[in-house]
Amino acid sequence: MTDKMDAQKAQASDWFGTLRNEICAAFEALEDSQTEGPTSQLPAGRFELRETSRTSADGSDAGGGLMSVMRGGRVFEKVGVNISTVYGELGEGAQRAMAARKGLAGMADDPRFWASGISLVAHMQNPHAPAVHMNTRMFWTPHGWWFGGGSDLNPCLEYEQDTLDFHAVQKTHCDRHDAQYYPKFKEWADEYFYIPHRKRARGVGGIFLDDHNTGDWAVDFAFIQDVGRAFLAAFLPITERRRNTPWTEADKEAQLVHRGLYAEYNLVYDRGTKFGLESGHDPEAVLMSLPPLAKWI
Repeated sequence: MTDKMDAQKAQASDWFGTLRNEICAAFEALEDSQTEGPTSQLPAGRFELRETSRTSADGSDAGGGLMSVMRGGRVFEKVGVNISTVYGELGEGAQRAMAARKGLAGMADDPRFWASGISLVAHMQNPHAPAVHMNTRMFWTPHGWWFGGGSDLNPCLEYEQDTLDFHAVQKTHCDRHDAQYYPKFKEWADEYFYIPHRKRARGVGGIFLDDHNTGDWAVDFAFIQDVGRAFLAAFLPITERRRNTPWTEADKEAQLVHRGLYAEYNLVYDRGTKFGLESGHDPEAVLMSLPPLAKWI
């Protein structure tokens, strides 16, 4: 069983890397093709790469990944596409939280874990083009494995057609696996990305899932791959539609204020941010999701 699971871990980690390469290539091609608007005279954006690392409490290697960030491009003001594979032992706080949320017995006796995934956040130059978040991941402990992730759209200036189109792609990819997935994971996203202190959602939703384990690893892995594939299919057409829309100073102001809302959510509520910082991962990679500029009123 161990050899089989090790092979499955490697398969998942390789897939997240492949997805990262596809997304980065698509985004750089989008930069090259931007020939209109006030940012078209800027150099076409390119991803800067930096390896990230994580060390355990005793100083031993505990994995790492690749941080890919583009700043100041023609289309993207800031976009990060990170992949990581980390392992070691969960701290006491993480053990308790995981045991309580997932009902896993024995975490304190054997707190080993392994996690691999891809995480993406894009903040756009044009206020009419929506920001977006996507991640997919696999998590393993001796007590169980699961997949998680999703994708959600975060416009500062909302267009109903963009919202409908984004959700339609998510539904199509979910329906290939189970007709109950999209409504279930859409509702989960609506709940997860809600900001209690603002009494509103941070965007127009998408899908979110965690603890996904039907008992068939291959079936669940195929599904999480489609969650990843849905991202470019959903996001690129919307970006193409909005990237040349003229904008005003008021539009840019609305974008900066909305980014403040996004930052609040990620710093206060987001599970991935909390886990990354608590588990000792590179803070620059964990906080990659924060916008380059934001404003509060």
